[in-house]
Amino acid sequence: MADEPTVEQVADDMFKMVEETMGKKNLKAGDLTKAMIAKYGDEVSKQDCKAAIRELMDSARTVYSYFGGSYITLPKKEACNEWLPGLMYESDLIL
Repeated sequence: MADEPTVEQVADDMFKMVEETMGKKNLKAGDLTKAMIAKYGDEVSKQDCKAAIRELMDSARTVYSYFGGSYITLPKKEACNEWLPGLMYESDLIL
């Protein structure tokens, strides 16, 4: 079906959610998966969501944060060994 979202589109939507909630709410992988299934319905599977999260992690657009649980967050500049240009960091957001 041509209307099915690609893994990249799902990853972009997930990234926007993490970016919008940064500093307000911690999102777990399950929260993002549920939100994408609610948005796209049967057009996206849990496996698609898992692949989208993997893409976000592999590209360093998001990282796992372990503070009382495992959350997906934006990377902090201070935690990176080298600064990656073009990425949005938590410290860049105006909260």
